[in-house]
Amino acid sequence: MEIRYSSTRGKVKDLTASEAILQGLAEDGGLFMPDRIPQFDFEIKDLVGKPYHEVAYRVMRLFLTDYSEEELRGCILRAYDSKFDTEEIAPLVKADGAYYLELFHGNTIAFKDMALSILPHLMTTAAKKNGVTNRIEILTATSGDTGKAAMAGFADVPGTGIIVFYPKGGVSRFQEMQMLTQKGQNVGVVSIHGNFDDAQTGVKKIFGDREFEKKLAAEHIQLSSANSINIGRLVPQVVYYVNAYVKLLENGEIANGEKINICVPTGNFGNILAAYFAKSMGLPVNRLICASNDNKVLFDFFKTGTYDRNRDFILTTSPSMDILISSNLERLIYLSCGCSAEKNTKLMKELSETGKYSVTPDMKEKMKDFTGYFATQEEDAERIGELYDRTGYVIDTHTGVASACYEKYRKETGDTTKTVIASTASPFKFAKSVMKAIGKISPDSDEDDFAVIDQLSDAAKVPVPQAVEDVRHGKVRDRMECDPSDMEEIITGLLKA
Repeated sequence: MEIRYSSTRGKVKDLTASEAILQGLAEDGGLFMPDRIPQFDFEIKDLVGKPYHEVAYRVMRLFLTDYSEEELRGCILRAYDSKFDTEEIAPLVKADGAYYLELFHGNTIAFKDMALSILPHLMTTAAKKNGVTNRIEILTATSGDTGKAAMAGFADVPGTGIIVFYPKGGVSRFQEMQMLTQKGQNVGVVSIHGNFDDAQTGVKKIFGDREFEKKLAAEHIQLSSANSINIGRLVPQVVYYVNAYVKLLENGEIANGEKINICVPTGNFGNILAAYFAKSMGLPVNRLICASNDNKVLFDFFKTGTYDRNRDFILTTSPSMDILISSNLERLIYLSCGCSAEKNTKLMKELSETGKYSVTPDMKEKMKDFTGYFATQEEDAERIGELYDRTGYVIDTHTGVASACYEKYRKETGDTTKTVIASTASPFKFAKSVMKAIGKISPDSDEDDFAVIDQLSDAAKVPVPQAVEDVRHGKVRDRMECDPSDMEEIITGLLKA
């Protein structure tokens, strides 16, 4: 049966998957959700020995029901190709009693590659299916990784363009240089004066500006999104959790049907929501451990049932998690209130007007699969160092947060369920912080990431990824910056350039 998509806020209904992907964010400000979470129509054990492409097709076709087999398989094959630097698209590494799901082997060395490699293909296929001849301009806010992955995915893709906004001073130098060295005639990148939430709010505001939409339509341009608010970003993320389970089966680490835990370093909530989708489809999952850094708005939410962004914004060594407005949480809220657009809209209005909302006990009960933990920057660094000392395995500062949170969870609960930890970025993206954590440079070193990359390669016994070399020697774009209030003006200027 075909799955249809509607907004979490109720005013946009009954779209096909391709229509929802093209729109990105619904006109009413809501996020698109399927009319049901489909169930696996296959036995997971039957995927043992199958390549990632096949697992991706089996899972994604259940959501993207208006794509033909030829269209979807074509998108998958074009996405997961030689841009990944390992034979396995998302390898599992066992270290210190947990299984690290390495999601960073694409061409921007972060987990966003896993979904943003396929989104341009899903979107251009959707445009053809729906007779769209307008240029599709992607607007994206990034806390560090999405921007580069989206730029790389859409660079020079015919009929598309992309403009990325990131917080000035709110991403690592390496993340900024990744964006500023991206090649492509159709890409633009702008730093804004503010934090990630300011950038994300600004982008959402532009999507809701009907006058601006008309102005662009007159120029045969329409907007869409590459953030995880786009359902075409979220669905491909479900795949790697299914694939991880298959690999555990294949390697004899678990028995068929045995439950696992999944621990995810979380900011915008999309990655862990994909794990929840996987569980809802039939993946044997016990607990979903939502790991936060010092910006622990999600930890507090799962403890109290109140989401409150009225707090100081803390810049940390895990910048992709420095978020106080977790957009994808709206999808879980929608599910927890029985898919009531009315109830969800009321809570989102409260968030917009007061900065907080509280869920009912019934809603909180429906979220019982999740548990929240947080780790400070000091605990993050300590865990990275501890894991390295014990095993020689090196993880980045976001994976470090997840690993530290998992250790807290395990000690607090005594739960010995085998656990997959989403390893969301290469340690080479945050080389200076990682090198300090493993004790290879002094805590007060003022060297930048690029100065210690080769030392990190020696310590980790891993070659410097080509993506790092491309940034180290790349040509830097002209720097652009603006206030959040000037984002539309900047977009207009870039589209005329």
